[in-house]
Amino acid sequence: MRYSRALIPTLREMPSEGEVVSHQLMLRAGYIRQVARGIYNYLPLGWRVLQKISQIVREELDRVGCQEVQMPCVIPAELWEQSGRWQAYGKELLRLKDRHDRAYCFGPTHEEIITPLVASVVHSYKELPHNLYQIQTKFRDEIRPRFGLMRGREFLMKDAYSFHATDADLDREYEVMCAAYQRIFARCGLSSCVVEAATGSIGGRSSHEVMVLAETGESEVASCACGYAANVEMAEKRRKETVTAARDAASIPAVRKVHTPGLGGVDDVVGLLGLTAAEMIKTLIYLRDGGLVVALIPGDTLLNEHKLQTAIGADFVTLADEAAIRQLTGAAVGFAGPIGLPRVVEGIGAVTVVADHAIAQMRDAATGANETDYHVCHVVPGRDFVPDQYADLQSVVAGDPCPRCSDGRLAIMRGIEVGHLFKLGTKYAKPFAAQFLDQDGKAVTMTMGCYGLGIGRTAAAAIEQHHDDRGMLWPLPIAPYHVALLLLNGKNPEHRAYADRAYETLTTAGVEVLYDDRQERAGVKFADAELIGIPYQVVIGGKGVETGSLELKERCTGDARMMSLQDVTTTIHETLAHFRRGGPDVT
Repeated sequence: MRYSRALIPTLREMPSEGEVVSHQLMLRAGYIRQVARGIYNYLPLGWRVLQKISQIVREELDRVGCQEVQMPCVIPAELWEQSGRWQAYGKELLRLKDRHDRAYCFGPTHEEIITPLVASVVHSYKELPHNLYQIQTKFRDEIRPRFGLMRGREFLMKDAYSFHATDADLDREYEVMCAAYQRIFARCGLSSCVVEAATGSIGGRSSHEVMVLAETGESEVASCACGYAANVEMAEKRRKETVTAARDAASIPAVRKVHTPGLGGVDDVVGLLGLTAAEMIKTLIYLRDGGLVVALIPGDTLLNEHKLQTAIGADFVTLADEAAIRQLTGAAVGFAGPIGLPRVVEGIGAVTVVADHAIAQMRDAATGANETDYHVCHVVPGRDFVPDQYADLQSVVAGDPCPRCSDGRLAIMRGIEVGHLFKLGTKYAKPFAAQFLDQDGKAVTMTMGCYGLGIGRTAAAAIEQHHDDRGMLWPLPIAPYHVALLLLNGKNPEHRAYADRAYETLTTAGVEVLYDDRQERAGVKFADAELIGIPYQVVIGGKGVETGSLELKERCTGDARMMSLQDVTTTIHETLAHFRRGGPDVT
């Protein structure tokens, strides 16, 4: 492509709406333009990148036996009602009606389409398994779309769905897809890791996220050198062997109330009582669907709200307001405790008490007295109160002991979720009667997997992981062009003729070239090439024209060397072949 014919509207100033590096650079370099909040036009450079990522995805999924299909974007409401998600999915689901007043949605995901399709055409165990995928525009009406392509409302996504006769076969395919994802991101030139994750609104019995590691990532990942890795929503730490505190209750004095005027915080109370934060039971009160939940954790830890929500199977949890806390405890905020709480609060609903596993090991603890300006000490869980259930409620922090090995410590990294894999089981197969006849002629429900991959998010993550203060540093396989051919002296007929020949030779050899043939200063051409992030620059000017050689400069390292056109072609092809073989190491 000749730059003089290309639509590349670069900006010299940083756009005010750019929130993260990838958003800023994609706007500045002319890759995208916003249409509405979270909705973008993909300009030629941006679309080329998305197409290259999509092609790598297709090659790797086809390699493991997946088949590409294309499903409709607009889905009848009755299918979502049949799965039970028409109301459960919430306001992120874009609902619409046709001229006949029939309800539809714009698909954010396609379990409700693919499952009845397979149910209608697959009838025997001999026809399983199948893994079907598509690359398609999705829409999720995010409450706060932000960060450009990182969290848009309309986005390009690969979604795949596998169907199996047994859970064992689903487990096998799941591992195949995990490996395929790792190859995809390695071929894209990205450092990634697979982490344990929550199933969220998709559901299922387990899931994993694929994270591209970047300091600007919006997700946190806990990992250990032994190979354990999990999103912090799910991450665990090694627990001490459980010892029930009630077993030693006889040696602990009875509960005693202590006056703690105005001291509602853990740090304030422990100073007065001469305790450590680890000896305090922190009581946190949340509203949930149908009532209240009281969460108990050690005073030196942080509550993980996702774990709490999962433990009680709630649709949501949100911190209770002061009025609800007073109604439950009869005290001001900061003086709540688990002893003597009512089981139902009028006008709110049932009360559930959930304690972290560490609470069961505490003895002679202190906590709120459910009376303003008072706490109680000599509290023994199991003797003085009994939770409705125990669960892992703690957020992990750097340095916590690894749950999988004996001496490892967790590190916290930041990452960008670019892929998500789910073991759905029969969650969607049952409502859509996706069944097959087994070897004995018995009708059996299929078990399913689901595998999402954000094409646009992958592009944005690549920029977050690979950029400098001058612009993008695209890995070669997903760069919009392999080479920026920079003609420094376009007014010299000999130089222009040489550049034209180089352009034709490289293009014919399969090298993708952006030929900067504009009548611009050399500084402008170098600045635009670096902003756009093309991996190699071929510079034509000076004595190289006379000797029949060119300067090849690597955008990432700045290394430059003189070589022939044939050597330039060989260098590009060898680098591409390296990535096709798997590229850089995968974490």
